Amino acid sequence: MKALFDRGRMDVRPLSERVNKLDVERDAVDPLSYKVVLSDEARAGVVRAAAEISAAKARGAMVILAFGAHSIKNGLSRVMVRLMEGGWVRHFATNGAGIIHDWEFCFQGRSGEDVRRYATEGQFGLWEETGAHLNLAIAVGAWAGLGYGESVGAMIEADGLELPAEAELAADIGLGTAPGAGLETLSRSAAAADLLALMRRMGLKAGRLPIPHPYKRHSLAAKAFKAGVPFTCHPMFGHDIIYEHPMSMGAAIGRVAEPDFLSFADSVSRLEGGVYLSVGSAVMSPMIFEKSLSMSRNVARLEGRKIDDFSIHVVDLAVSTWDWKQDGEPPQDNPAYYLRFCKSFSRMGGRMSYTSADNRSWLVALLRELEA
Repeated sequence: MKALFDRGRMDVRPLSERVNKLDVERDAVDPLSYKVVLSDEARAGVVRAAAEISAAKARGAMVILAFGAHSIKNGLSRVMVRLMEGGWVRHFATNGAGIIHDWEFCFQGRSGEDVRRYATEGQFGLWEETGAHLNLAIAVGAWAGLGYGESVGAMIEADGLELPAEAELAADIGLGTAPGAGLETLSRSAAAADLLALMRRMGLKAGRLPIPHPYKRHSLAAKAFKAGVPFTCHPMFGHDIIYEHPMSMGAAIGRVAEPDFLSFADSVSRLEGGVYLSVGSAVMSPMIFEKSLSMSRNVARLEGRKIDDFSIHVVDLAVSTWDWKQDGEPPQDNPAYYLRFCKSFSRMGGRMSYTSADNRSWLVALLRELEA
C-alpha cells in the first residue's frame, strides 16, 4: 500500500488571519469609468467580436465566455454580469481558482494571498473557511445533483447550506443497494454516502449552516445561478487550494465537475453561427473546448449536420510572435508551437483570432461596443 499524506495533521488557520492583496470594493472594475488602453489592432478585434456576438444573439446562436481566474481577480465580475444580463453571453466557464476568488470576494471582500510568503511558511492555501465551505458546498451539491458552479452559486445566493439528516442520507444509500436500482438512484446513493461520511468525519450536524456573504453583489457565480445561466467550473485535480483542506473529497468534486463538463459540451454543440471567447485561460479553455467540439461534431455528423461556422476570439497578455492566420501552425522547433491557447484553437476550424491585451481593457471595451 502506498503511503498517503495525512491532511488531518496540518495547521489550518482562519481565513481572517490571511493577508490579502486584493479588495473587491477597491479593485472592482466599473464598466462606465474604467480607462481602456488597447492597441489599434486590439480595438479592431473588439469591434469585430462585438459584431459577431450581436449577429449570433440575433439568430439565437450560442456565445460562450471561458476565462481564467485573473478575470475574477482583476475585478471583472460586474462586467461579465452585464454581458450576461444583456443576453450577450449565454454560458460562462472558468477553472477552480476562478470559483475560489469569486467566493472569497463575496464572503470577506478580499482575496489574493501572498503565495511566495505563505508557501515559504508552509501556510499557502491552508485557510479554514475557503476549504471547509467550498468543499462542503460541493458535497451537498453533488448529493443534490448540481454542477460545480451551481453548487457554489447556490450556497452564496442562500447565504448558507442545508445539511440533511443522517436518516435521509441513509435512506438514499439504501435505495442504491436495492436490486435493479437505476443509474440515477445509484449515483444519488453514492453521493449520499460521500456526504454522510464527510459529515461524520467532521462532526457536522443536520440543519441550516449559515454562511453570510455580505459582498455577494460581486459574485458572478451567484448572479448566474439566480438567472439560470450556465456557469461551469472545470477543475484539475490538485490544482486548487481547496484540495489541501481535510474536508476535500475527490469523489464529490468529480460528481459536480462531470455535469459541468457535459453542460459545457452541450453549449459547444450549439456553437454553429456562434462565438467562443477565451480570455486569459492558457490551458483549461483550449483543453475542454477541443474535446467538447470533437464530441459535438461526432453527433452532428451522425445527424447530417456540421459545426463549422463560428468564431473564436482568444485574448491573453503574451505577445504572439507567429501569424496564425497567414502562416498556419508553426513547426515544433518554434516556441510559438507550444503556446497552447493558440495552437489548440488554430486546429479547431471556424475563424480564430488572437489578441494580446489586458483582460480588463478588452472585456470593458467589448461591453461598451455591445451596449452602444
